[in-house]
Amino acid sequence: MPVSRRRTIALASAAIAAASLGRRRAHAAEPIRIGAINPYTGAMALYGGELTNGYELAADRANAAGGVLGRQIELLRGDAANPQQGISTVEQLAGKVDVFVGTYLSAVANSASDAALRYNRIYWDTNALAQNLTDRGLPNFIRSGPDAAAFARGSADTVTGLVGPSLHKEPANLTVWIEHEDSIYGTSIAATQKTLLESAGIKVLGIGAHSAASIDLTDSVLRAKRSNPDVWLNTGYVPDGNLLLRTAREQGFSPAATVFVGTGDTPETLNAVGAQSLEGMLVVSYPRPDVAAAFGPGAHEYLEAYRAKYHHEPVAPQGMAAYVGLQMLLEAITAAGGTDMQKVRDAAAKMDRPLHSYATGFGVKFDEHFQNTRAAPTTIQWQGGVPVTVFPKLAAQPDTTLKPLARG
Repeated sequence: MPVSRRRTIALASAAIAAASLGRRRAHAAEPIRIGAINPYTGAMALYGGELTNGYELAADRANAAGGVLGRQIELLRGDAANPQQGISTVEQLAGKVDVFVGTYLSAVANSASDAALRYNRIYWDTNALAQNLTDRGLPNFIRSGPDAAAFARGSADTVTGLVGPSLHKEPANLTVWIEHEDSIYGTSIAATQKTLLESAGIKVLGIGAHSAASIDLTDSVLRAKRSNPDVWLNTGYVPDGNLLLRTAREQGFSPAATVFVGTGDTPETLNAVGAQSLEGMLVVSYPRPDVAAAFGPGAHEYLEAYRAKYHHEPVAPQGMAAYVGLQMLLEAITAAGGTDMQKVRDAAAKMDRPLHSYATGFGVKFDEHFQNTRAAPTTIQWQGGVPVTVFPKLAAQPDTTLKPLARG
């Protein structure tokens, strides 16, 4: 072969190799795109946005440190306020994102994660609580935050460990009325609450269910009032929770202790009901930035970053759980060397960090259903118009004291 032809072939081969290397480098430089599935319109939009604020802060932190695997993190919002929207939004984003994260609404998480599986995308859930989300055993679903059972345990522990002693009553002398919104979220928590409370010797007087979209909850409040419980225990969302509290005030229902689960600790509730009507009420919810540093290292730094970026106080504690959840996802992607569904799942299965490793006080260790077993709620009390972490003791600031439990 003539020298000139060999040189031409060599140059052509080098050009092809260089082009291939350039494409690989360009691909490596592309951001890791994460689809954030949450309600961004409608009644729950404020809270879907708050979760995504947490995701953005975690992405900012990662990007400032050079990204993940040399790639920046980019978030794409997918608006989903109901299960059908969850499916359609995943279908719209599947070709644009590498993984999915969510979700404020359990019913949306249920349908959206199933849709994501059809595209072999991880669905990393930071906030949805319904028990069956992990029990389904979907190979793409991983939950970094607490589940319904954890919230049920947290509420039962609050009743036995905080309410009972405060009311000077042994479990056998305590009575509880359980109320819940009727989706898979509230139903799964209420069922476990009943089991745990009765096993502790506490008498459950009854269980009431209502729609989160209800416009009149008078019957629900009157049923609870007629039972005359020591503790009114309610699981729901913000709109129905606020309506229950307003209706209880109108009907003169103020039991010795009111414990809300998953909602009731935000400025929206304060504005809707007023500080006097909330005074003394307990709320079992996601850990807040006021937790003690020994419980949640980095919580104060999260708060400062939030204020700097959004120029206001956090809307709800769910945002910090979302922030921590995305941190865990990025750690799993790093360990997996990419976003391949099976590799991320395998990396998640090996994650092992003790409690109090993250701002929320969470650790990370996934069970066989890929539920994080080291994530749990905390309990706040409304005191002078401010939600203050009071339980467990390690989470509370050293100078915190419990106020009378009966609502003002």
